[in-house]
Amino acid sequence: MRAIQAARRYSWRSGSVVVLALLALILAACSGARTNDHPTSDASLPGLMPGQVVTTQGTESASLYLPIFIIAVIVFILVEGLVLLVTLKFRRKSTDDALPPQTHGNNLLEVVWTAIPFVVVLGMFVWSALLVLPNITAIAKNPAVTVDATAFQWQWKFEYADAGIKPLQGAGKNGPEMVLPVDEPITIRLHATDVIHAFYVPAFFYKKDAVPGRTNEFSITIDEPGTYGGQCAEFCGLAHSDMYFTVRAVERAEYDQWLAEKVAEANATPTPEPPKPSGQPEPPAGELLKLHTTAEAPLAFDQETLTAKAGTKVSLEYTNDSGDRRPSGGAARPGRRPEADVRRAHRARQLLLRLPDPPAADVRNVRGDRVKARVNGGSR
Repeated sequence: MRAIQAARRYSWRSGSVVVLALLALILAACSGARTNDHPTSDASLPGLMPGQVVTTQGTESASLYLPIFIIAVIVFILVEGLVLLVTLKFRRKSTDDALPPQTHGNNLLEVVWTAIPFVVVLGMFVWSALLVLPNITAIAKNPAVTVDATAFQWQWKFEYADAGIKPLQGAGKNGPEMVLPVDEPITIRLHATDVIHAFYVPAFFYKKDAVPGRTNEFSITIDEPGTYGGQCAEFCGLAHSDMYFTVRAVERAEYDQWLAEKVAEANATPTPEPPKPSGQPEPPAGELLKLHTTAEAPLAFDQETLTAKAGTKVSLEYTNDSGDRRPSGGAARPGRRPEADVRRAHRARQLLLRLPDPPAADVRNVRGDRVKARVNGGSR
C-alpha cells in the first residue's frame, strides 16, 4: 500500500512539473518581441482578439469574436469545473470497501444539458449566419470604384474598370499599390491565370480565393485612411512568400487627383502601332543576325557562334540552302523527312543560348525554307 501511495505522489509531482514547464514555455512565447516580417504586412502581434480592422464589413465580422469567446470560456469553465469536482470529491478513498449507490439516468438533468447547448448554438447561428454574414457577402449595386485584381505566379495586377489608366503591376516584396477612396463602396473582382491564389489584407479582416477560370468578387467600405499591406494567402509555388501588394486608402479628393495623374500618364504614353495584317512579314527588330545551312554541310550551321549586344533587340534569320527545300504548295518531296525543319529550328534555338546574357527566342518556320527567331527585348 505504501508503495502504491509513493508511486501516486511521484506521478503527481512529475505531472505538475510537466504542466508548469509547458505553461512557462507558452508564457515566454506570448511575451517575446516579434519583429515585423515586412513593412507592408500586418504589424500587430497575434492575440486572442482581432487586430486593427478598417472596413465596415470587417468590423461587423470582428464583433462576433468577443461574445463567442466569452461563451466558449463559460462552457469551458463549467464543463472542466464539473469534471474536476466529480473527480476530486467522489474519488475512491482508502477506507472505501463498497461501491456507492448507482444512479442510472436522470431525465431532468439530460433535458437541461441538451437544451442549454442547443439554445446557445442556435443563437450564435442566427446572429452570425443570418444577421452578420449577409452584410459581409453583399455585393454593392453601384460601387464607387471597381478593381479587377489578377493573380499569377508570382505577382498581382490591378486594373481599374473604365478608368482609362494602365494596369498597376509589380513583383517582389513591395508589389503594386492599389489606391482606393474611403467611406465609399468598393468592389474587387478576383481572377487567376495559373493556380489558386488568395487576396488577403489583414486590416480588412477578409480573405477570398482567386481561382483560374472563375471570377470571385466582394465589396468593402474602408473607414480609415492609411496604407494597408496585403499578400497572397494560398500557397502557390516557390515565390509565394514574396507575393505582396499594398492598399492605400485616401480621401475622395486625393483619390481623384491620383486618378487624374494616372490618366494623364496613360495618355502621354505613345499608342502602340496596330499589328500587321496576317501574311505580311515583319521587319527585323534591332540587329539582324544571319545563319545558313548549306548543301555541303546540311546538318551544320555555317557559324558556330553568334554575338550580339546584351539588352538590345535582335532578329535571327535562318536560311536553309541544304538542297531539300519544300516545293511550293507545301507538299513534302519524296525522301524528305518532315522532322528535319523541326530539328533545325530546335538547333537554332540552342545556338541562341550561346549569346552573351542569352535571350529568350521564338523560333518559327517562314515559307517552308526559312526560320526566323525574334529575340524579345529586356535585359537579355
